[in-house]
Amino acid sequence: MAFELLLNSPTLLLLLPLVLLLLSIRLVSSNKRSSVRLPPSPWKLPLIGNLHQMGSLPHRSLDKLAKKHGPIMLLKLGQVPTLVVTSSKLAREILKTHDLIFASRPHLKAAHIILYGKMDMAFAPYGEHWRQMRKIAVTNLLSMRRVQSFQAVREMEVAHLMDKISQSSSSSSSSSKKALNMSHLLFCFTNNMLCRAILGDFSKQEGMNEIFQEMIEETMALLCCFNMEDYFPSLGWLSSLSGLDERAKRNFIKWDGILSQMIKERTDENDRNDQKDDDFVDILLSLKKDPNLGTNLTNEHIKALLVDMFAAGTDTSYIVLEWGMAELIRNPNIMKKLQDEVKRIASGKSMVNEHDLGEMHYLKAVIKEILRLHPPGPLLLPRESMDSCQLEGYEIPNKTRVIINFWAIARDPKVWEKPNEFIPERFLNNPIDFKGQNYEYIPFGSGRRICPGMHFGVSTVELTLANLVYRFDWLLPDALVGEVNMTETLGVTMKMKNNLHLVPKPCF
Repeated sequence: MAFELLLNSPTLLLLLPLVLLLLSIRLVSSNKRSSVRLPPSPWKLPLIGNLHQMGSLPHRSLDKLAKKHGPIMLLKLGQVPTLVVTSSKLAREILKTHDLIFASRPHLKAAHIILYGKMDMAFAPYGEHWRQMRKIAVTNLLSMRRVQSFQAVREMEVAHLMDKISQSSSSSSSSSKKALNMSHLLFCFTNNMLCRAILGDFSKQEGMNEIFQEMIEETMALLCCFNMEDYFPSLGWLSSLSGLDERAKRNFIKWDGILSQMIKERTDENDRNDQKDDDFVDILLSLKKDPNLGTNLTNEHIKALLVDMFAAGTDTSYIVLEWGMAELIRNPNIMKKLQDEVKRIASGKSMVNEHDLGEMHYLKAVIKEILRLHPPGPLLLPRESMDSCQLEGYEIPNKTRVIINFWAIARDPKVWEKPNEFIPERFLNNPIDFKGQNYEYIPFGSGRRICPGMHFGVSTVELTLANLVYRFDWLLPDALVGEVNMTETLGVTMKMKNNLHLVPKPCF
């Protein structure tokens, strides 16, 4: 993907001769043979290394390379040594045995610009700052206790979604049922849900959802774009010529403007009124005054955390729902089995509530299977080694970037029977869970950098999917012939390439 983006950049193509000359000089000056035993490497080109082998869907390209070269490979992406692992055994070594060594993040220019110099949690390097940001986020928004406290908000937002679908369905004639753009609808829903938890009443301001959607989509696009500095650190001064830095700065200015306004309004309101809401922003503002916090929390820290929450929380949850609805449409027997369970347990109610979910074992199996076959983050977030260590007898140098191809691990035929088929039954009466202890199944990662929003996201997905199949039967539009297009596109997250359009038919 990075190499294709490089070739599609006119500015970078004009600079290519200069880049190659500078890299040649650097390569000659540092061309020393190493006696250490490094992991096997695919054939690479001079200067650009293995960038040309990444392709537009790196999780698939890297899986093909691993089938040829083995589950541990050392690639050279430009100037950056990059370890790629494609087995649960090696994932366990990195995420458990050597978790501390691999707990940091590599430098990514777009993240540095958008996230206030990486003052956030997701892309912050390992250290005391990251520990404090994670503790603040988990304790005040993402812990099990806090997730449970948002039950009423979740049920209210899911009810609004069901009403919106019902109104759209009833406005269409029986002979011409309207197909809904489920991708857009689910994106707006998950963004609404997150806004209510984070912003409280501020989220009700007109037009806020559209503004956040635009900023989130641009942020996710920028985080996966080819930036010269990310792959050729010694030539970082050339990255500004591509225009990506300016684009990232424009995105940052939008985020900063909205979040600064929000913080100012909330601060002014709290100064006038001792009664505060219990949303995330109010809690963060109160923590600024806490002498026992252990860190000097500034508005920049708060804004960086909020960008993390909005970008990661919205994108991942809606992607799971989108792939889930697509798989259920493609597998009507599974859809019926799920509907039968949900309708049996919630019989007579106007909608499924959270108290019903504990008994819905097939629902939980369906969601686990969605996360296995279509993980929102197929390569997880990249890591970087903070020291040298040994894996499988190979020396892994310090400052090596690390990619864990969970997409390939979750389709390993040595672990999963019929790995490319959607079979929720594989998770019934099966102790495998996504909490980071079963390394063949780590859609949220594992170890110190496991995704802290796991409980928040799963709670939203469970309640939403249960109600979608409880309240409606779903059909493909008449104009859509054959199978659902399951082609994926990759950014930081893996979503469907084409929007999913479905026709709802109310069940009652």
